[in-house]
Amino acid sequence: MRCTVLASGSKGNCSFLEDECGALLIDAGLSARETLVRIERAGLDAGRIMAILITHEHVDHIRGLDVLARRLQIPVYATRGTLTDFFNHRRTSDKPIDGRSCKCGEGFFISDFFVEPFATSHDANEPCGYRISCHDLTIGYCTDTGIVTPHILGLLKKCDGIVLESNHCPDMLANGPYPESLKRRIRSKHGHLSNPAAASCIRDLGKDAGTIVLAHLSEVNNTPEKARASAQDGLGLFCHQTNLFVATQAGSSPENPQTLDL
Repeated sequence: MRCTVLASGSKGNCSFLEDECGALLIDAGLSARETLVRIERAGLDAGRIMAILITHEHVDHIRGLDVLARRLQIPVYATRGTLTDFFNHRRTSDKPIDGRSCKCGEGFFISDFFVEPFATSHDANEPCGYRISCHDLTIGYCTDTGIVTPHILGLLKKCDGIVLESNHCPDMLANGPYPESLKRRIRSKHGHLSNPAAASCIRDLGKDAGTIVLAHLSEVNNTPEKARASAQDGLGLFCHQTNLFVATQAGSSPENPQTLDL
């Protein structure tokens, strides 16, 4: 199984997950045109995509969803709350889309992929992350959550690879240009994981954390160097046993591959 990050950050999020049976897209936060350009640039095949999984309805996760789902003629999976918000408030087209509701805690198959949605803590309408398995390999996808609950941690411990949010450095956020109301939102339990919070999660994973991709970094309140250093502190003695990558807004390219191979 391979997960290629096409974009990660506040301007748009999208990842391409593939195995022999086909591919899934996780979030569609770039325009449809830019998504297809990045898929081609990464040497991937958009024709293999069987479905789009959406974590929540914020624009940096659904910007290209409407056009992309229709252009590729594939279904969209999300929780009922996310789909309701998207169809009632986010769409600008009335052309049909195949929206399929999923429920946290209830797994389902898309071809050979077994998809398990799990609840995250974010200021959205029923947001979720995903644990996805195929051919005895499992990836956990957990971004846009203010906290990592014991339930989330237990699910991530059973994964061969993890895409985990490491959104902000608390000092950069505190001293940065954002208004105080936005700062409170970001650091709340319904906001985004800080570098120390991500490191704490990684510390709890310990030797179970085989490959980790740090994702959804703020371009204003974080740097790849700070996120990586914090995660390495969390790994401690397991630092040299774990593959650690940092995803960026620019996404994967031949010069800078951002790919999780399992």
